[in-house]
Amino acid sequence: MATVGGNRNGVHRASNLRTSSSFKSKLPPANVRRSSPASIGGVAESVSGRVRVAVRLRPRNAEEQVADADFADCVELQPELKRLKLRKNNWDSDTFEFDEVLTEFASQKRVYEVVAKPVVESVLDGYNGTVMAYGQTGTGKTYTLGRLGDEDTSARGIMVRSMEDILANISPETDSISVSYLQLYMETIQDLLYPANDNISIVEDQRTGDVSLPGATVLEIRDQQSFVELLRLGEAHRFAANTRLNTESSRSHALLMVQVKKSVPGGVDFPQESQNHSSLVGNLRPPMIRKGKLIVVDLAGSERIHKSGSEGHMLEEAKSINLSLSALGKCINALAENSSHVPVRDSKLTRLLKDSFGGTSRTSLIVTVGPSPRHRAETASTIMFGQRAMKVENMLKIKEEFDYKSLSKRLEMEIDKLIAENERQQKVYENEIERIRLEAQKRVAEAERSYVEVLEEEKTKCQMDYMESIKKLEEKWTFNQQKHAFNGENHAYAGGEEVAELKGLLQNEIRLRKAAEEENHFLKNQLLKFSKELEGGNANGFSIQEVLEEESLQKKKLEEEVRVLRSQLAQQSIEANQTRSYPERGNSGNPLLGIDSLTPLNDLRSRDGNNGERASIANLHEQVGLHKILSLLESEDANVRIHAVKVVANLAAEEANQEKIVEAGGLTSLLMLLRTYEDETIRRIAAGAIANLAMNEANQELIMAQGGICLLAMTAGDAEDPQTLRMVAGAIANLCGNDKLQTRLRSEGGIKALLGMVRCRHPDVLSQVARGIANFAKCESRASTQGTRDGRSLLIEDGALPWIVQNANNEASLIRRHVELALCHLAQHEVNAKEMISGGALWELVRISRDCSREDIRALARRTLTTSSTFQAEMRRLRIEV
Repeated sequence: MATVGGNRNGVHRASNLRTSSSFKSKLPPANVRRSSPASIGGVAESVSGRVRVAVRLRPRNAEEQVADADFADCVELQPELKRLKLRKNNWDSDTFEFDEVLTEFASQKRVYEVVAKPVVESVLDGYNGTVMAYGQTGTGKTYTLGRLGDEDTSARGIMVRSMEDILANISPETDSISVSYLQLYMETIQDLLYPANDNISIVEDQRTGDVSLPGATVLEIRDQQSFVELLRLGEAHRFAANTRLNTESSRSHALLMVQVKKSVPGGVDFPQESQNHSSLVGNLRPPMIRKGKLIVVDLAGSERIHKSGSEGHMLEEAKSINLSLSALGKCINALAENSSHVPVRDSKLTRLLKDSFGGTSRTSLIVTVGPSPRHRAETASTIMFGQRAMKVENMLKIKEEFDYKSLSKRLEMEIDKLIAENERQQKVYENEIERIRLEAQKRVAEAERSYVEVLEEEKTKCQMDYMESIKKLEEKWTFNQQKHAFNGENHAYAGGEEVAELKGLLQNEIRLRKAAEEENHFLKNQLLKFSKELEGGNANGFSIQEVLEEESLQKKKLEEEVRVLRSQLAQQSIEANQTRSYPERGNSGNPLLGIDSLTPLNDLRSRDGNNGERASIANLHEQVGLHKILSLLESEDANVRIHAVKVVANLAAEEANQEKIVEAGGLTSLLMLLRTYEDETIRRIAAGAIANLAMNEANQELIMAQGGICLLAMTAGDAEDPQTLRMVAGAIANLCGNDKLQTRLRSEGGIKALLGMVRCRHPDVLSQVARGIANFAKCESRASTQGTRDGRSLLIEDGALPWIVQNANNEASLIRRHVELALCHLAQHEVNAKEMISGGALWELVRISRDCSREDIRALARRTLTTSSTFQAEMRRLRIEV
């Protein structure tokens, strides 16, 4: 299909036509500078792109067919030559050339493809884009742009078809679309999606010059049907009236703003095999997202009062419409003539379209005209507007930025994998060491029994042989004695032989005895040698123990790296979210609302509570029953207890489950875990679950009644793990936001415990401590204002002021914001002023009133300083001006 001008980048297709003397327009050449790929975290080089203009002719309506039956149309189209002829009379005409000429027979699909589709494709590539319709009232602007096509789908307008293309080219898992629908009526910007919001202000970034509408309603779009319903709702709230020229004449300019965030293909891939994770963290590069904005502008039609018949309030509406269109025409004239001054501030319409003409947006303009010769003057004015707009050059810029949120989520998953793998390996090492130790003990016992048995057998054998030899000698001696008595004289000779034999036998027995003693000695040496070998085995056990200790040391180093990584990620996420949180926030209500509602279980939910796991936990809850799950908290198996408390923590993260958990005794069981077990994992998860339950005011009183603050304070004093301390600090911070518990919270050591946790110095822990102090100070300030409390602050009595002053200008924006708010609330009570001055808080209050990034906190600091007589006197003495 054809596109506007034949090229998306704005290159004009040169015409070989010979121009006549009445040829009024020559298209300016457009030099295109191709952009290089976007630099990291920056914006691509500029691309020159001229405003593309198409003209569309409306067919004659019923009134014109009757009134102009004897007259020829004042407009003649030559679509093949991209020309339009405007007849002066029957023999003379002016010729104009456009990027596209659309006859009265052109379909809505063709109009979209040649006018708007190139702009939509640019928005998907990360550029800003504008599609605008201009023309006399009743010439089909709203039909071209905003037709919903309920009865005939082929009649769908540019708005509906644009969203169809956008939804077809994004991924719902990684990309997002948000929509605002506004109208400019009588120089007042009104929200068509929320009519009560009828005076939206324009905010302009002083550094970049970008224009935004922070008060407008922004809705996420997931499917085409919801978008069509949104358009139908907006059209119902748009101002329209019946005039002579149009039965439903738009009395306001309508602006549809579509924000598209699209991820750039090719992100960070984590290796499957284990590597040096320290170097991996240093080489990570965040994925990129492209942010494009599409603005579709349905301008109200220009009209002449004597033709439209407007009077009364409609006359005032017509004046406002014509003034804003006149201001738009002046800006386009100035841009077309390269004037040094462009009067964009003459109208809110020109301020809103600042980026569309002469800015960074790819812009397509469709001018609509009618065929009636009665309106030739209005048709000529519309054509000249389009001719001047064709001379306007825009410098297109692609907008890319780092997707820190996606990177943070992926790094959290990788950290969890590393921790799980480390714990698994540690368990394997411990089991292996225990197996080796038991096997060594078994072998030693068997060897001892074997050598003792052998030694006893040899000893018994030697004794038996010795006794047998003695018995034989005695028998032989007796026999010799008897023989000596019978033989008489031969006795001496025979006795001599017997004596010699006996001596030989005795010597033989002596040798046997020595041999037995040597054998006994040899066995003893063998036993001693085996004992030494066993000692060597123990030495091997000790060497294995040393290996285990080295592995434990490596585990601690890895955990330290993980802790540092978490700290860096938390700081980057806080700073990245802070840069975009306020400008993009659609809620114009209380800007401090998020401080009191912060929960400390966010990353516990992100790790253990994704959608799939929550569904499985919900099924487990329904199938097994809450009482059965709570009974597992008392299991003797540590792993069973850990899994059970994780399930309870995930259930407690949902507000609908909290009342059921408390009624079933879950709160009592969680407090029992803090009181009974010293396992760091159980205490961390139990404290996180208590922190979630503490977000409910009724649960807060139950926690206090069951001694929960004492247990949390005891856990805060014993724990060293930053994540455990963060959960405990979050629970106490939630309790600090209850006006009724202030005195008891302090008397039971809650404030002391909160301040004691600053020893950790982890930014997540310090953030929760600062939030708790801010909540406590806010409740004190409210009570003092209502007259229910007097005397100096309990925070100051507990020694919190030096830490507050020290961290009032903390590098972490989230900590700094909580501390600044706490300082402002403390200063509102006059009795605290002297101690705050002596503690150096006055200088921080002055700094906050000047340099704080939050306007509401700056205003609170200025109001506090100007209303306090003590602070005023000290500032006069020091010659400080606010």
